[in-house]
Amino acid sequence: MVEAGGFQLSKLYLVGTFDTKSEELEHLATLLRRGVLPLVTVDLSTQTSADAADFSARDVAAHHPKGADYVLGGSDRGHAVQAMGEAFARFCSTRQKDISAIIGIGGGGGSAMICEGLRALPYGLPKLLVSTLASGDMAPYIGSTDTIVVPSVTDLAGLNRLSRNILHNAAQALLGMTSSPYLRPIVEKESLGLSMFGVTTPCVTQITAQMKHHYDCVVFHATGTGGRTLESLLDSGYLSGVMDMTLTEIGDELVGGVLPSGPERLDAVARARKPWVGAPGAVDMVNFWAPDTVPKAFADRLFYNHNANVTLMRTTPDENVHIGTWIAAKLNKCRGPVTLLLPEGGVSALDITDGPFHDPKASAALFETLAAKFKQTAQRRLIRLPHHINDPAFSAAAVDAFQSLQQDQ
Repeated sequence: MVEAGGFQLSKLYLVGTFDTKSEELEHLATLLRRGVLPLVTVDLSTQTSADAADFSARDVAAHHPKGADYVLGGSDRGHAVQAMGEAFARFCSTRQKDISAIIGIGGGGGSAMICEGLRALPYGLPKLLVSTLASGDMAPYIGSTDTIVVPSVTDLAGLNRLSRNILHNAAQALLGMTSSPYLRPIVEKESLGLSMFGVTTPCVTQITAQMKHHYDCVVFHATGTGGRTLESLLDSGYLSGVMDMTLTEIGDELVGGVLPSGPERLDAVARARKPWVGAPGAVDMVNFWAPDTVPKAFADRLFYNHNANVTLMRTTPDENVHIGTWIAAKLNKCRGPVTLLLPEGGVSALDITDGPFHDPKASAALFETLAAKFKQTAQRRLIRLPHHINDPAFSAAAVDAFQSLQQDQ
């Protein structure tokens, strides 16, 4: 077998509900068998368990902790879909070394079950989903994975000229991913995770310029998904440390913006106990889409039009107290090496003297709350700096802080 991206090239997996999508699945299987790697088919049907696939629905359902009968044969479709999804996730976890790439097709229920399994597979392993839901919000389905989603355009209810074309393209995409696999360098640096937003880009760019000689710098866009992905990779052991300069997603989570990270943000920092240096970058703002999408409850607030589709709202002193309290409470749970830096000259490109979000009272509320609520220990430190977050002096201090944590390890 060939090592590619840390995975052994072995088999392609094709997944779907053979009781409702057999025609499309059989057509896709024919296309995929033109490739070099052998094909394995997996049935996720919840009402019948025929032998149409290499792994029947009962084979997959048997991976559920409560057994196959708990999954199959009941009248509650919602229960069956959820249970089969759980079983498929366990199925994928046990067969990671056998899967070199995977593709699934499905409607609402099928996509939900397939994505449970895709989320159990590692980053870098090719994952592709042809879905009737692809034109909508897929975040609840694919989570923070690197799944490629292809719109089916038509419903998956039999083959037609258009669906044949879509399935052909999907098959060729998957075959292309495995025909020229990514080969890892023989010697790799340890990976360092960083969070960035447009308004903190100078800070992170300066940090990566200094750290890239010793680390493989992996920068995440702080759009909700970015923060969740960073934490997922920290949990997995992929990241050796984090420089979390942009915690703006927490503001969206607490105030009601459109780019929330979820309530679990910073939990992985406590679990992983890896070196973490962070700053409240861009928590002076909450994100919304176009101006006409901003909730009426915020009508009297201060806004900045980042572009035609993104509207930024300045956080208030009360909101900053809430944000600061939340961040401190999360970091106080950390037993690993943690350093929180406070850039008292401003937390974003808009938070500068005479800038649109310059608000000394709101900034003071944030910094004083963090200073009061953050509990310092031998492992946890808080450092107040007079610099703006995008000032080179702040970036240099952040690098020094991280290197100090590394030396203490």
